[in-house]
Amino acid sequence: MAATTRKPILISGAGVSSLLLGQALLRASIPFRIFEKDASLAFRGQGYRLRLSNEGLDAIESVLGPDGFNTFWEACGKTGGVGFSAIDAITGEPLTDVGPSYEATKKANGTPEDEAPKVLRESLASRGGKVVGISRGDMRRIFLQGCESSIEWNRQVTGYELTPSGVHAIFADGSKSVEGELLVGGEGLYSRVAEQLSGGILKVFDTGARGIHGQAPTTAFKGLGEGVWRVADTSRPGKRLFIITNVRPNDMDDPNIEFGWTMGGSAEVIRAPNDDYTITGPRAAAIAKSLTEKWHPRLKPLFDQMVENEAAFWKITCSNPTGVPEWPNESRVTVIGDAAHSMTPAGGIGANTAVRDSALLGKLLVESGGYSDGVTAAYEKEMRVYASEAVRTSYGLAKSQFGIVIDESTPTIRRGPRPV
Repeated sequence: MAATTRKPILISGAGVSSLLLGQALLRASIPFRIFEKDASLAFRGQGYRLRLSNEGLDAIESVLGPDGFNTFWEACGKTGGVGFSAIDAITGEPLTDVGPSYEATKKANGTPEDEAPKVLRESLASRGGKVVGISRGDMRRIFLQGCESSIEWNRQVTGYELTPSGVHAIFADGSKSVEGELLVGGEGLYSRVAEQLSGGILKVFDTGARGIHGQAPTTAFKGLGEGVWRVADTSRPGKRLFIITNVRPNDMDDPNIEFGWTMGGSAEVIRAPNDDYTITGPRAAAIAKSLTEKWHPRLKPLFDQMVENEAAFWKITCSNPTGVPEWPNESRVTVIGDAAHSMTPAGGIGANTAVRDSALLGKLLVESGGYSDGVTAAYEKEMRVYASEAVRTSYGLAKSQFGIVIDESTPTIRRGPRPV
């Protein structure tokens, strides 16, 4: 009964990490409010399918419990194989050089040589020796269940205001939320909460590399067959272009189900007109088709049969490649997911690190029965260890995959002015 009289935990953004944190609070009957700038989960495209590591699955299970996790697990796709199968986009022939792996990156970071094969195996396969994945949209829908009454849509958080006994979220229209015990910034790359909390220390670098997400009916993928595929276009010397896709066997003959692919490449290869990367739909699809017009016939259906309305550009960004920096702790405010540690898509590490944040912060809050002094400091101390390792690994892989280098000249994404 006491928990219901407490001020709520405030959460900015309704992404994967925010909704999973909501689930942890919901199960413990700790009041919370989630503020999301979009009008609904379906307001915009959800992007590429997310691969789940053992660590990510363990974090999700620790929050959802056996019954909730079983529902989640049944919604996941399971693909055989422990690593990438690589093919040449032009010839359709296998490639022996699949590009950088966790093995190479971990060796460079000092992992003993006899441990590197284990690291490589764990980089893709997780439970049951399968590559486990789920679309971002499906993950968000499952994590939303039961939390619907605690979400306020069309509410963009642009900052916060501390009070003697709590915190208010400040919205884009200048209004304020109810007073909460704690504000958790989970609104992604452009987090204003992260900007204000860290005083600008938490930076997101724009690497210049770009990508396009796309989807097609599963029947378009039959030329590839089951597996996790990396298709590399070697026809442009010194320039990089590839796609990654996960083809599950059970759905390959059903034209009513769609698989996704994600394209990545250096800035000089993937360009949007007028550098407008908000372009979606047929215009983005047309650019993807143009880039792949000379690809092998076994690959052409992925683009010829695109669901054009689902196509969208994305920027490849990364936090400071040395790891998550320290900022003066504020006991009433913290950040999770991309707001704390943006990562490149290399290695598929970002989402798994984000759900670890949710599980860790949720566990600390549940153990305290809600907010208590010291929770955010304990969370941030532990988060920085595993998240910094993840950022370094993601950046190391992306240096080879995308040819990116982050240095003092690399521009940062502007998160917006801090509120007065």
